[in-house]
Amino acid sequence: MTARQVAPRPARGDAGGFLESVLAVASASHARACALLLALCLVCFLPGLASLQPMDRDEPRFAQASKQMRETGDYVDIRFQGEARHKKPVGIYWAQAATVAAGEALGVPHARTTIGLYRIPSLIGAVAAGLLAYWAALAFLPRRGALLAAALFSSCLMLVAEAHLAKTDALLCACTVASFGGLARAWLGRGRAPLDTATLIAFWLGMAIGILVKGPMVPLFCGLAALVLSVRARSGGWLLALRPGLGAAFTLLIVAPWFAAIAWKSGGAFYGEAVGHDMLGKVGGGAEKHWAPPGTYLLVFFATFWPGAAFAALSVPFAWRQRGTDAVAFLLAWIVPAWALFEAVPTKLPHYVLPLMPAVAILTILALQHGFFAGQEGKPGRPPVPPLRARITVALVPLVPMALTLGLVGFAWSFDRVVPWAGLPLLLAACALAVLAFVAFGRGAVERAMLLGIVAASLLAPAVLGLTQPALAALKVSPRLAAIRDGLPCAAPMVASLGYREPSLVFLIGTDLATPGTGAETVAFLGAGGCRLAFVESRAAPDFAAALAQSGLNARPVGQVSGFNINGGRRVDLSAYAVIP
Repeated sequence: MTARQVAPRPARGDAGGFLESVLAVASASHARACALLLALCLVCFLPGLASLQPMDRDEPRFAQASKQMRETGDYVDIRFQGEARHKKPVGIYWAQAATVAAGEALGVPHARTTIGLYRIPSLIGAVAAGLLAYWAALAFLPRRGALLAAALFSSCLMLVAEAHLAKTDALLCACTVASFGGLARAWLGRGRAPLDTATLIAFWLGMAIGILVKGPMVPLFCGLAALVLSVRARSGGWLLALRPGLGAAFTLLIVAPWFAAIAWKSGGAFYGEAVGHDMLGKVGGGAEKHWAPPGTYLLVFFATFWPGAAFAALSVPFAWRQRGTDAVAFLLAWIVPAWALFEAVPTKLPHYVLPLMPAVAILTILALQHGFFAGQEGKPGRPPVPPLRARITVALVPLVPMALTLGLVGFAWSFDRVVPWAGLPLLLAACALAVLAFVAFGRGAVERAMLLGIVAASLLAPAVLGLTQPALAALKVSPRLAAIRDGLPCAAPMVASLGYREPSLVFLIGTDLATPGTGAETVAFLGAGGCRLAFVESRAAPDFAAALAQSGLNARPVGQVSGFNINGGRRVDLSAYAVIP
């Protein structure tokens, strides 16, 4: 491949030209590039980290299990209330328990129910994924291109979302990128000098931590790519550069102790549940109502990888034409086999393909660096103009923030009768920059269009998560219920919830939250003595009212909460009843 990049000269007073100058300055050294990437990540990931409510259902399940480790001192078994949670290995729970322990040591009030502390490992994982994407990209691109690819990935909506959720996926992504960075150097450098120690450590440490975080996923991603590339090369000898014997021993040394301990403690039940139920259940059917048809990931990609998705889509013909080159062959081996596997599996969640997105970003910038987006010739002295179909595709760049802005305003007005004024200026600024990105692309300034899209994303993330979501009270059902509990004139009341069983409520109220199944059971709970509180969902209200009237118990209403249940996708209305001695 012969690189030829078309880049218009920056004009004075031109925002796009200024961004190109910033990119040039940051590309002067690895330290500057990493500093700019770190700043971008923090701007996108920090806003809303503490104020965003626990997001049902997976996030509070992870956080509650980590909290119970702190409560019980048992750091081997994983439990949600009284139920064994044998779905994922222990890595994320250890990381979350450690950050909560640090918060308690530093005197953070109510550290065990402060969801922001549980999100710190995800924040670290997302930042690490962005920086490691830069390191991985350096195997394919010069410093400027690697920085642009890493920025495109770091600002994508999916990584921003996962940085704000106390789950496994941001850490898994970082581990995957670390291992692929090492695998890429083994493939592209085969037959040359041995791999340096840092590359070997990155590959095997990513593998080991990845196994502790999400079981076989990192070996699966890397194994599929290695298999495809070995078939292409008609030999797997290039993998010997990774020192597999020593690396496997290193990995076992890290992961084996916990896997042995949980096998002994659970009597082997962990493996039966994690493999037989959780993993095979997702392969055999749509687990937990997450079924979707093949092609779903491709469809939602235009939102999850925004602002880079439209540019990535336009790079597909480049990837096909250059599939015979070592660099593109590796990137396709990183993306295509795992993507096809996820499309075939009935259970689908958008974050499953997140570890493949760094390769998409690198491939996109590789196409840019080789002039693929240039299209038809423009006027003399001006960059070539992309064809009409390409410009129509890039219209998706402004469409996403515009749709998100309208959706947030409409939701806030429909449920809370408010306009999110605090976030509107940044939302509109993000829309304006996205429009400028579209205009720049239409004029042939493709790199400038990407930079404008990245800056638009860096405004959209704090606008949505830092300024708009705190005003959306309808989304904060469980925190508002917990506030009713905290407002009672008695210490440590016993709490039950009838009809509303979201894990976020368990996390905020406490491990001992009771979940009766009928109105009679709820009334019996309230009448069991001491200070007691019950939340009753509207669908269970008639049953509860009948049981309460029959019992003669003096349970008085102490509050009401109406909102939107994200997990169920519907409006919920709850009433709170208390018995106060």
